[in-house]
Amino acid sequence: MRLLHDGPETFDEMLELIHNAKHSVALESYIFRSDEVGHRFSDALLGASARGAQVRVITDWIGARGTSHKFLNDLRKHGVDVRVFNPPGLRAWLGLVPRDHRKLLVVDQATGVTGGVGVGREWLEGIAKEKRGRWRDAAIRIEGPAAGDMLQAFENMWRRVSSKERRGSHRFLKKRPTGAHLDPATHAPALVGIIEGEPLRLRVARALQMQAIAAERSIWIASAYFTPSWAEVEALTGAARDGVDVRVLVPSRNDHPWVTLLTRRYYRRLLTNGVRVWEWKGEMIHAKTSVVDGRWVRVGSTDFNMLGVAINYELDALVEDPTIGHEAAERFLADLEDSREVTMRSRKVGQ
Repeated sequence: MRLLHDGPETFDEMLELIHNAKHSVALESYIFRSDEVGHRFSDALLGASARGAQVRVITDWIGARGTSHKFLNDLRKHGVDVRVFNPPGLRAWLGLVPRDHRKLLVVDQATGVTGGVGVGREWLEGIAKEKRGRWRDAAIRIEGPAAGDMLQAFENMWRRVSSKERRGSHRFLKKRPTGAHLDPATHAPALVGIIEGEPLRLRVARALQMQAIAAERSIWIASAYFTPSWAEVEALTGAARDGVDVRVLVPSRNDHPWVTLLTRRYYRRLLTNGVRVWEWKGEMIHAKTSVVDGRWVRVGSTDFNMLGVAINYELDALVEDPTIGHEAAERFLADLEDSREVTMRSRKVGQ
């Protein structure tokens, strides 16, 4: 495993994997722009297809707004199978929800990358009119058995976007090998779990609540769109009251300004219960990460809000490894150096 820092490093890693692909490329990205970043990926995908690799791409209809139809059609004409998830139509919720908010790449069924980084110039140079800077984000590269789980997650979404998903209770009764990829006796030193967020399943929320109960020293969270449920707030504040060092890092500026206003309404309750809060000073922190006890690390697409936790399709990697945990903790602390801590004396607490 290797943690990836921000867009440039993540893009370089993903493009290198695609350029070296021999058999297959599976790319799933909520945002897939037809800008300079999108064209770099397009060239790499077309090159892989020309070499005979099976190349499949899933993007989301909302996330791909503004993407040129010609751009996507050119990919299709040259052998790349491109599918768009949940365009509007006469069906439940008119196709507005759920969204495919995942960011995932799996190459040759052996190596995967996931995190919060989409395919767009936001992660290179930002999009703000003033004080522009590239979006801060995180991703992780994973090799080994967990990459197979990442590919299975892609296949699940491929069936959905191809209208071939079987409906019914069997979807909730899938049996997995006991302890698969999570047995320290057979999969040392790193344990990796791939969490597929699905509508109404609340998997990441449950993971947070279990970790909050089990945490002994620290819970550090970065979330771009932080409007947690009552249960998630209680998990964090309860851990803080038990003496756990709970810290939350959120943007001070947001591409959706109304989200910042909603986030600040949580500050008083968090602060009065011992949770410390920081606001990132740059244009936008888009990361969705957690570090618990410097050992458990979550990197993925899920924000702690209703859409992320309970409505959209998401994907997160949950890793138990002291080396990765130490690196993630160091990066979190470095981000706090470029952030402002919110206190009860702050003007924004009362908003």
